[in-house]
Amino acid sequence: MENFSLILAIVVVTALAFDFTNGFHDTANAMATTISTGAMKPKVAVAMSAVLNLVGAFLSIEVANTISKGLVDESGIQPEVIFAALVGAILWNLVTWLVGLPSSSSHALMGGLIGATIASAGLGAVHGDVLVTKVLIPAVAAPLVAGVAAMFATRLTYKLGQHTSEKASGKGYRAGQIASAGLVSLAHGTNDAQKTMGIITLALVAGGTLAPDSDPPVWVIVSAGIAIALGTYLGGWRIIRTMGKGLTDLQPQQGFAAQTSAATVILASSHLGFSLSTTHSVSGAVMGAGLGRKGGVVRWSTATRMFVAWGLTLPAAALVAALAEWVTAFGTWGTAAVAVFLVGSSAAIWVVSRREVVDHTNVNDAATDEPAGVVTTAMAAVAPPPAGAAAEDLAATIPAPAAATEATANPSAPTPAV
Repeated sequence: MENFSLILAIVVVTALAFDFTNGFHDTANAMATTISTGAMKPKVAVAMSAVLNLVGAFLSIEVANTISKGLVDESGIQPEVIFAALVGAILWNLVTWLVGLPSSSSHALMGGLIGATIASAGLGAVHGDVLVTKVLIPAVAAPLVAGVAAMFATRLTYKLGQHTSEKASGKGYRAGQIASAGLVSLAHGTNDAQKTMGIITLALVAGGTLAPDSDPPVWVIVSAGIAIALGTYLGGWRIIRTMGKGLTDLQPQQGFAAQTSAATVILASSHLGFSLSTTHSVSGAVMGAGLGRKGGVVRWSTATRMFVAWGLTLPAAALVAALAEWVTAFGTWGTAAVAVFLVGSSAAIWVVSRREVVDHTNVNDAATDEPAGVVTTAMAAVAPPPAGAAAEDLAATIPAPAAATEATANPSAPTPAV
C-alpha cells in the first residue's frame, strides 16, 4: 500500500459511498416487481437481494476492467479527477432517488468520469470507441431487448396457463418470481458492484499504488461487494414504489417474465464486459410485461419522466463532475470545499426526503394519483374482461339509473307519478 496518499484514501471512501448509494438506488431493479405482486415481504426481499448482490460481486471482473482500463486514458488521470467524477455520480443518484425516478447509477458514474476527465485532460483522454460500443449502444439496446423479451414471455406465460386456475397459477408464478428476483440480484452484483471496483482500481493506478492494466485487488472486490450489499438492504423504497406501481400494475406472471428477461440481458452483458444499466434493462422489461398482458397498460407519463431522466443522466453528472474538477484544481482547499459541498448537499437531500417518508410499510401504496390518460383508457375499454369474472362484478360496472339509485337510497320516498 505504498504511496497511499490522503487524497487516494478520500477517493476510495467516496467510491464506496457511491457504491452504497448504487445499492439502495437500484434495489428496485431486483425487488420492485416481487414486492408489488406480494410474492415476498418487503424487508425479506431486500435482505435476500443484499446477500445475492454480495455474492454476485465475486463472479466476474470484466465490467471493472472496462472502466479501469478502457473508458479513459489512465496516464492522464489523477485521483482528484476520480473524486470529482464520484461527486457528480453521487449527487445525481441522490436527486433521482429523492423524486423516485429509476435512473441509471452506471451512467451517472460514466458521465461523472467523462466530465471530470475532459475538464482535466481534454476530450482526447476519453476513448470514444469504448464509450460508444460498451456504454451508449447497450444503453439503447438493453431496455429494448429486455422489453420485447418480457412482452413475448408474458404472452407465453398467460397462454400456457390459460387452462389453470388463477389461484394456482398465481401461487406458482410467485414462487418463480422469488427465483427470478434472486437471479436479477445476482446479476446486479455482477454488473454494478464491478463499476465501483473499476473506479477504485483506476484511482489506485492513477495514485501510483497499482501498475497500469492491473486487475482489481481482492480487498477492492470485497469492500465493493459489502458496500453495495449494505445499500441494497437499506432499500430504495421511493424507486421501488415507482418501478413496482408507477409504471404498470403487474400480476405474478408478468413479474416473473419481466425479471427473467432482465436477468438474462444483464448477465449476458456482464459476460461481454458491457457496462449497461440494470435500471434500463429492468424498466424496459417491466414496460414490456405491462404491454404483454391483455388489458395491461403502461403509464406513459411516468415512463416519459423516466426517459427524460435517462437522457439527462450522462450530461448532468458530467457537468457537476467537471465543475468539481475545476474547483479541486485549486489545491487542497479546493478538494476540501468539494468534499464539504458533497456532504452538505447529501444531508440536505436526506432532510427533504423526511417530509414524505416512503418505507417498507407504505411502499405498495399507489405511486401516483394521475388520471389514466386517453391511451390507457382506450386500451382498457376494448380489452376483454378477465377470464372467470363474476357476473355481479360486471354488473357493478354499469351505473344504475338516477331514479333507481334515489329510490334505493331513500325507500320511504313516494314513487313519482307516471
